[in-house]
Amino acid sequence: MKIYNTQVVLREFPDEITLALNISNCPNRCKGCHSPYLQEDQGVVVYEDILDSLIESNPGISCVGFMGGDASVDEVVQFAKHVRDKYGLKTGWYSGKDYIPNTDILNYFDYIKYGHYDEQCGPLDSPKTNQVMIRIEHDPLKIEVITHKFNRELSDVK
Repeated sequence: MKIYNTQVVLREFPDEITLALNISNCPNRCKGCHSPYLQEDQGVVVYEDILDSLIESNPGISCVGFMGGDASVDEVVQFAKHVRDKYGLKTGWYSGKDYIPNTDILNYFDYIKYGHYDEQCGPLDSPKTNQVMIRIEHDPLKIEVITHKFNRELSDVK
């Protein structure tokens, strides 16, 4: 798995300060993709020590977001597990697939956004989006669809 770049973001996962890891080699090739450069094989190969360094150099984060990684799902899950076990941080994953590959993945994330980008429907914050964001609570397992929290038309409504 290769990381193209990182950024601390505030809107990708609700109520979280997230270290977003932009993962390259996206296999989905969505028409109108906002980050087509992530379809290329570029960036730095990630190892646990690199991930540790990124986390430790960003104090104050509450979540690590894996932005992509559909070409290397097992590695994304492995790193998410590492983040949760070692740092106790929340984890999130943005997948461009229209489904979650297997239900075991739910054990390693607090948030998952899934769904390809469809130009006609718009991104996650569009009222017509085909993408879905879920929040996962553990013990007992509970899944809540929270896509509405991103809707631009509803964002000012409390």
